[in-house]
Amino acid sequence: MDRVDITLTLNLPQELVDQAKLAGLLTEEQIERWLTDELDRQRKLDRFFDKLDRLAKVKPPVTEDEINAEIAAYRRGKRQRKQDGGR
Repeated sequence: MDRVDITLTLNLPQELVDQAKLAGLLTEEQIERWLTDELDRQRKLDRFFDKLDRLAKVKPPVTEDEINAEIAAYRRGKRQRKQDGGR
């Protein structure tokens, strides 16, 4: 991959700059790693939302009435098992 020189000018508090330098965070290598990691994170997030969109198209979302019916059926079954002696 070809490399290019760029210059960034940031206006940061001196204490933050000093701490970042001591921690080795203001090096070309570290900034390159941050940018690479962030771009990778964004690509993964984009793929995740693309998958969610495709999944939403596969089956219509569950309605509130369907959720309530499932809850009611679960509660009926639980009551019935309790009346049957927990079997």
